[in-house]
Amino acid sequence: MERESSPLVLVVDDEPDQRELLSITLGRMGVKAVPAEDVKSARKALGQRRFQLCLTDLNLPDGDGLEIVEWIQGHSPDTPVAVITAHGNVEAAVKALKLGAFDFLSKPVEVTDLRRLVQQAIRTSGGRQGQRGSKLLGESVAMARLREMIARVARSQAPVLISGESGTGKELVARLIHESGSRAEGPFIPVNCGAIPSELMESELFGHRKGSFTGATADKPGLVQAAEGGTLFLDEVAELPLPMQVKLLRLIQEKAVRPVGEQRETPIDVRILSATHRDLGERVSEGRFREDLFYRLNVIELAVPALRQRRADIPMLAESILGRLSERMGHRLPGLSAAALDKLMDYAFPGNVRELENILERATTLCQSSGIGPEDIQLRTLGVSADRMNVADEGDSDLDSTIEDITRTSIMRALEENRYNKTATARQLGITFRSLRYRIKKLGLE
Repeated sequence: MERESSPLVLVVDDEPDQRELLSITLGRMGVKAVPAEDVKSARKALGQRRFQLCLTDLNLPDGDGLEIVEWIQGHSPDTPVAVITAHGNVEAAVKALKLGAFDFLSKPVEVTDLRRLVQQAIRTSGGRQGQRGSKLLGESVAMARLREMIARVARSQAPVLISGESGTGKELVARLIHESGSRAEGPFIPVNCGAIPSELMESELFGHRKGSFTGATADKPGLVQAAEGGTLFLDEVAELPLPMQVKLLRLIQEKAVRPVGEQRETPIDVRILSATHRDLGERVSEGRFREDLFYRLNVIELAVPALRQRRADIPMLAESILGRLSERMGHRLPGLSAAALDKLMDYAFPGNVRELENILERATTLCQSSGIGPEDIQLRTLGVSADRMNVADEGDSDLDSTIEDITRTSIMRALEENRYNKTATARQLGITFRSLRYRIKKLGLE
């Protein structure tokens, strides 16, 4: 494959005027454009050269831009590809992102949006990454799959919904996506949607103008503006009030923000990652979360496994946690005895990694000998063994969570008893095979 020293962008469009306009605009940015008029010529060009970006229209004479997106994912996955959609064609943009597109642009293409996209694509295709200050520990199969997914979604600009139980490390995963992608040099702004009072949320997120309400004595930029050029991480996004869900949907669709008291919208360049331990699909069916916003946030879903689903990682995690505690206290702490480790390995960890940290911090305080023994490991009294799941979740003792944990325990037991034969398992539980398959997927037991 021929290599070029200057950045190359493949422009795929069947309209000569549009190809020429994009080529001239890209040329002014110091980027060389290579034109292609259809899917066939685009594939030929991609096979001959290495491009830093493929920019394709959706409607082509011999197919559509989505075919090019799929072809690139199979033949040249390191090449970022972006699609140009008609203004307001949200469905096409979401479909392209789900297929692996790096980003999308709406017609008419704004020069500022094009420049931003090209710069980010060049950083991505060049393998430029952040400093990777965050670290995801674990050598289990589940963690290997999670790392692979993080690497894949980091190459995109698509919204990602990170799901998982409380304490599994969803914010850490979001930071890794940010640090591994083209926005690594930009800010990472985490927002706990459940911790901001509803009456202050619009001002906190979008900012306000002086005099827009009582107490607004000066202009204040919001958290969205603070994330300009980087990543906005919306933790516990299920807790957003419905009026704020409408405003967030508009932010995603229009890529613009309007502070409280301002009449005009300002373009904004942020990637949105979100996380929740709730079932957003269920909240949609209950009318507590907007369906259109759910589909915009859930372009790519990334599930973080519970600690009991990667039990082999417990020794490594425990060693790392004790090391951090030693650094914090300024002296070497006692290590885990074999019996203490066995006790941890047999525990269900309803609070996941966060609970493991709390358990070990208590253990180091209680330990009176040269090693942490099983007597120093204080576990919850509500079901501490691995084959009896704990029915209470840390910080969340509501009925829905309890029922979900009991259901998960019953299905896991039945699967093990039937050697993971789903037909036999469904028969034993007295439910249909389809219902069992739905519950396995919903509870993250796949």
